[in-house]
Amino acid sequence: MNRRFSLHGKLAAALSLAVAFGVLLGVGFGQLFADRRVAVAAALLLGMPVVLVAARSLIDPVMQLLRGLTALVDSYRDGDFSISLASRRGDELGELARAHNALGATLREQRQNLVQRELLLDTVVQNTPVALVLVDAGNRVAYSNIAARQLLNEGRSMNGHDFAAILGHCPPALQDAVTRGEDALFGVELAGQEEMYHASTRGFRLASQPHRLLLFRRMTRELSRQEVATWKKVIRVISHELNNSLAPISSMAHSGAELARRGELARVGAVFASISERARHLHTFIGGYARFAKLPAPQRQPVVWRAFLAGLQEQWPFRIEGPVPDEPALIDRAQIEQVLINLLRNAHESGSAPEAIVLSVQRLGGEWRIDVRDGGPGMSETVLANALLPFYSTKRSGTGLGLALAREIAEAHGGRILLANAGDSEGSGGRGLCVSLSLPVAR
Repeated sequence: MNRRFSLHGKLAAALSLAVAFGVLLGVGFGQLFADRRVAVAAALLLGMPVVLVAARSLIDPVMQLLRGLTALVDSYRDGDFSISLASRRGDELGELARAHNALGATLREQRQNLVQRELLLDTVVQNTPVALVLVDAGNRVAYSNIAARQLLNEGRSMNGHDFAAILGHCPPALQDAVTRGEDALFGVELAGQEEMYHASTRGFRLASQPHRLLLFRRMTRELSRQEVATWKKVIRVISHELNNSLAPISSMAHSGAELARRGELARVGAVFASISERARHLHTFIGGYARFAKLPAPQRQPVVWRAFLAGLQEQWPFRIEGPVPDEPALIDRAQIEQVLINLLRNAHESGSAPEAIVLSVQRLGGEWRIDVRDGGPGMSETVLANALLPFYSTKRSGTGLGLALAREIAEAHGGRILLANAGDSEGSGGRGLCVSLSLPVAR
């Protein structure tokens, strides 16, 4: 609607008419009454009602619009965007009413889109196989999907219930995974079969209040596929190594028998020596798999660092960097020695000069940090990402168990092992590989 008269124009016209009407009344009554005071009083008595009516005709639409705007704001505050203002005025008040109606239409459309998205999101979340639970600051369930209700509460609703009370009826493995507050794998029995789950917990703030989001993902099929793939890889590696050893042994045994038949006994000794060498290699290979599969729990005992490192230097030479701590470490000496022997052997096999191989030990807070650094070419990003995986090896004769065993021993001690190119590690400033072994300071 186009603006016909502005509010300023209407007010100016009304005031002009009121003034003109007052002047006319004053002139008229001045001619009727000789006394000027009587004329003025008569003009005021007759003109004031007319002025008041005119003012009311201007003020009433403004008051109606203000009352409508107040009701509109209250409805917006309550989330109701269906109310609109009716106004056919062609001035600023009409434009204001139409602007508010357009705002209400926009908010209604956005609200409908938001509701549709929320319905879509709720449908997706409710039907996802991942069990999802949202817990508020008071440890009460704010939201849960179908999978979570089936896993934790026999399919019953959990919203508004105390989460600790619900956990009290769950299997101990599930309770332990949630209580630890970190990513963990656990097994529960469902329908007579054990199912493996991965639990993860994330904290965030919702509506300025702390909340926890717990996710439980069923991993049985994925783990089964990974287990089958791992077994296939193990079988391929073992078959390859067995064939590489048994084929020469069979050939040399045949050659030895032929030499013995011909009476060339002098050459039979060399054949048996070769057979013995291949058998030793096969024994070492199988022994590595056995140690990896049957790693015992760490037997911690006090170990003096100076004597411990001196024993390692006799086997694989290296240079000690920095002061050696006087405080003894409480570790499984044999297992940690095996880890460091593997790391030092890899450093020597990297092509690094012996004097460029450096080992340092330091205490950082509540853990021991052992760094082994060499001067070799380092590792590519692909090798760094897979080096700690079992059976992964870049060496032609490698089993892929050295670093995997080191990782297993470190984690059994409650620690971790990290690999980084020396140029990327803190304070190295050189080439080569830096392997960091972190162990908790146990007491």
